Amino acid sequence: AVFVPHPFKQFFVYTVAIKMATGIVESPKLFGKYSFEDVEVSDYALSDYISVKAKSAVFVPHTAGRYQKKRFRKVLCPIVERLTTSLMMHGRNNGKKLMAVRIVKHAFDIIHLMTEQNPIQIAVDAIVNSGPREDATRIGSAGVVRRQAVDVSPLRRVNQAIYLLTTGAREAAFRNIKTIAECLADELMNAAKGSSNSYAIKKKDEIERVAKANR
Repeated sequence: AVFVPHPFKQFFVYTVAIKMATGIVESPKLFGKYSFEDVEVSDYALSDYISVKAKSAVFVPHTAGRYQKKRFRKVLCPIVERLTTSLMMHGRNNGKKLMAVRIVKHAFDIIHLMTEQNPIQIAVDAIVNSGPREDATRIGSAGVVRRQAVDVSPLRRVNQAIYLLTTGAREAAFRNIKTIAECLADELMNAAKGSSNSYAIKKKDEIERVAKANR
C-alpha cells in the first residue's frame, strides 16, 4: 500500500512553513512560554553539543526522534529533551516520559518564578558548569593498575553534566517532602551559579581534584 498524505495535512504544513518563513508565526516556545532565541552557550567548546538553536526549538521536549541509531546523533536532540529523558531512570521510572516532561515543566516554572530569567538559559548554564573538564582513567599493564589524568571530550562533558544534575535532583527528592520538580529547580539554579550546594558541582570538583592528583 502506498502512503498518500492527506491533502488538508499537506496544506496545513505548507501554510505553517510559509508563515514561519515570512515571520507571521513566531518560532516555537518551550511549553508555549520560554523562547529559544536569546539562549547563549557561554562555553565555545560545548556550543556544537548543546542544541538550543532554531532547529532544536520545540514546544514540548518529546520529539520521539531516533537519536541512538547512529553515533553522535544525540547531539541533534534538543537539550531540554535530553534532560527529560535522563530523569527516566531507576527501573520504576523507565519509559514514563510524560511524567518526566511534567516534572521539567514544573521545574522550569519554579525557576522562572524565582529568578525571572529564561529557564532554558539557566539549564544551559548549569550544564556548562557541571561537566568535568578533566578525569582520571585506569591504565593497567602487567597487573599493575594506575590512574592517568585525561582531558574529557565535549560530548562526554555534556552527557555527564546532564547525568549529575538529574541524579542530584533524584537523590534530593528521595524520602523528602520536597517534590522532584522543586529539587530539580534548586539543582539547576545552584549549578548555574556555580554554587557548591549543587550535587553536580560537588561531584565535578571531586572528579577534577582526583584527576589533578594523577597527572
